[in-house]
Amino acid sequence: MDYQPKCYEKIRQLINRGVNIPNPASLDIGEDVNMEQIAAKDVTIYPGCRLYGKKTVVSSGCKLGYEAPVTIVDCQLGSAVQLKGGFFSKSVFLEKANMGMGAHVREGCILEEEAGGAHCVGLKQTILFPFVTLGSLINFCDCFMAGGTSRSNHSEVGSSYIHFNFTPDADKTTPSLLGDVPRGVMLNQPPIFLGGQGGIVGPIRLGYGNVVAAGSILRHDYPQDNQLIFEKFPASSVRDYIPSDYPNLTRIVENNIFYLANLVALEAWYAYVRKQFLEAQQFGNLLYAGALEQLSSAKKERLKRLKMMAQKAAASSGKEQKEPSACGKKELSDQMDYVTEVFSGQMPDTSHIKKLRENFLDNFEEVAGKNRTIYIETIQNLSADISSKGVAWLNSLVEYLCEKAKKAAPSLNLFC
Repeated sequence: MDYQPKCYEKIRQLINRGVNIPNPASLDIGEDVNMEQIAAKDVTIYPGCRLYGKKTVVSSGCKLGYEAPVTIVDCQLGSAVQLKGGFFSKSVFLEKANMGMGAHVREGCILEEEAGGAHCVGLKQTILFPFVTLGSLINFCDCFMAGGTSRSNHSEVGSSYIHFNFTPDADKTTPSLLGDVPRGVMLNQPPIFLGGQGGIVGPIRLGYGNVVAAGSILRHDYPQDNQLIFEKFPASSVRDYIPSDYPNLTRIVENNIFYLANLVALEAWYAYVRKQFLEAQQFGNLLYAGALEQLSSAKKERLKRLKMMAQKAAASSGKEQKEPSACGKKELSDQMDYVTEVFSGQMPDTSHIKKLRENFLDNFEEVAGKNRTIYIETIQNLSADISSKGVAWLNSLVEYLCEKAKKAAPSLNLFC
């Protein structure tokens, strides 16, 4: 009987190139994996790991499966990433990102530099900016989180935390924006702290520097900065439940549109700033392509969920067709193709947006010079004046998109 693994030749190639594989017979490597996209220098693949997908990329210094076996499917890993145990699919992990044992990371995730989580963390359609840290036993799907300046001053999610992203009406129009893209990319904002044994009922917005007490379940927006938040539990009550009623529809739609606008702002940041830094790295083109793919996936997911909810809300209006809320529901449902075009079409480039962008990029080029190898330090060394110009550019994108999208449903009085 032949006990040689079917991927023997691929494993042999990796070992011959210098990849550290302590127990080669325990690995499984898919036929579609491109071996040229797996680095050799300082890469260790521990026993029981599985690599699948033609888009899988493993850069130098990565450690896979130290605490438990790892399965990777079409993920792009930057340098020195550590995935210690779990399942990882269609996501991007930039330099020194890390996840502990029992992780379950599905499509649409981007973990930027040194972001990560401890054991048993579930993510899907989640974006974590540099240094953001998740504790253990966390479900944090459909979230964006930023804030913090270093590994010792970072946004934190306490252990046993849940982002509630599925409603009784089977909706997922629940993305929560913790921080924002325009200020977050500058890596100079105070961290956000979410105390453990708590949760968020999405969609909510939270400002920078906010501290949420342990045990709190957030049900409201707190967009202001530097707040200490103690959310009270609802008083005990029983009332009639009306399916697909959506009494807070305006707020839900606003938060979804604002989230989408921030995703577009992040796309712009990657296109005009991030790209040149990523392309200076090993497999940089693939990392950049992977990040754009996940941002596109995030937009498609949000638009799909918003459209499904809009159709459901319009269908439930019933006898209240002449009420303002019913009119708004129908407007939104009828105009979802328009909303989709706003966020899926060509990136806005009005004269105002272009002027702000060029103003920032001209100053950025002067300061950054030709060195595109150290992203974090370069961004953090920008003066307050230059950073503010970058924030103004990205904010102009967000504001333009929100103003354009709100025209889809005038009766909802969005962003008033």
